[in-house]
Amino acid sequence: MPTIRYLVADVDEAVAFYVERLGFTLSARMGPPFAIVERDGLELWLSGPQTSAARPMPDGSVPAPGGWNRLVLEVDDVDAFADRLRSAGVRFRNEPLSGPGGTQVLIEDPSGNPIELFAPRVTRPIV
Repeated sequence: MPTIRYLVADVDEAVAFYVERLGFTLSARMGPPFAIVERDGLELWLSGPQTSAARPMPDGSVPAPGGWNRLVLEVDDVDAFADRLRSAGVRFRNEPLSGPGGTQVLIEDPSGNPIELFAPRVTRPIV
């Protein structure tokens, strides 16, 4: 199963966001510092500040939420999905924009991790 790990500031807040706003289901909880949510065959590991993934590296750098690498969720209609999230107070990094492959918009989870909502312009061929 594909897995992504996101560092989050508050695991409870992150779980609520992914389950209530983006349609994930909670599949495991390892106490306050760690949870796993799933959607469409993807596991997303939510690691709080107390997890080993958040410990400083040998060079002193500290892993933190945010950045530009992102989880991409395909949706049928970016504008409609974005409208629902806006009305729920979700933070956006940009407005929806269209390119050759489809339409996308970047939102943030409560810790500032980016999520791209993407609607393809055409259905991808089955290989």
